[in-house]
Amino acid sequence: MAALAEMYVQGVSTRKVKAITEDLCGHSFSASAISAINKSLDATLAKFAHRPLEEAYPYLIVDARYEKVREAGVIRSQAALIAIGINWEGHRQVLAVELANRESQSSWRDFLLGLKKRGLSGVEFVASDDHAGLKKAIGEVLPEAAWQRCYVHFLRNALDYLPRKADDDCLQELRWMYDRRDLQEAQRDLSAWIGKWQGKYPKLVDWVETTIGETLTFYRLPRAHHKHLKSTNMLERLNEEIKRRTRIVRIFPNEAACLRLVRALCSETHETWLEDNRYLNMALLAEQKKELLRMAA
Repeated sequence: MAALAEMYVQGVSTRKVKAITEDLCGHSFSASAISAINKSLDATLAKFAHRPLEEAYPYLIVDARYEKVREAGVIRSQAALIAIGINWEGHRQVLAVELANRESQSSWRDFLLGLKKRGLSGVEFVASDDHAGLKKAIGEVLPEAAWQRCYVHFLRNALDYLPRKADDDCLQELRWMYDRRDLQEAQRDLSAWIGKWQGKYPKLVDWVETTIGETLTFYRLPRAHHKHLKSTNMLERLNEEIKRRTRIVRIFPNEAACLRLVRALCSETHETWLEDNRYLNMALLAEQKKELLRMAA
């Protein structure tokens, strides 16, 4: 039975699971039987999703992806809200996976409050996209944390302020701001970029001047952490794996089926990360914090 559930999680459709078991075992499992087996995962997955968070997570990455779910005969999009944390040992963990009707300030606030009720603590830095509801919820629930707007999403948004046949060098040079050694170097090059492109693309330059500061928060972290936390790419890769599997289903018959599969995939990734070598050397952050305290004394 466990093998059948694992086949489903790994990307084998219910119809194919039925065919494979019939060929291998000479015994046919009905679609309803396979569905019942998958539901047996619910208790284990709920335990994973609602487990107490007993350690601090200085880094938090949050994002959402949408899945199609049938409700009362109507197909609707459901937002799968996901949070990844990095603890002081430098290991990544999937902290939460929940469904919401949409990404709103209230749904994100409830999601983050749920994390805090489970024990989330010590968050110093949060990376996400610029969704207005999410941004407000982070400020409300985690006011002590610095917020990083994903620079990849920022560069995509920049296209809205450029004509279709814009100079490729303009965005490429803007992208280089995120590879500098420190904030001072980035700000110096930003000033040069503004001077170069203000006349040709004033709409873009005005928007960048107003908003780019939200994408440069990562420069306050140790340099070795920059490439990992200046974007939400870590969570985007998990979302791509979820998409690879949910694309087979296309439309979930109900919310429970959707949440079951997304949580199962996240749980599997979580366990893999726990077995991996540490993702970040968090001693660098600890040393930086000590140095800042010494300078402030």
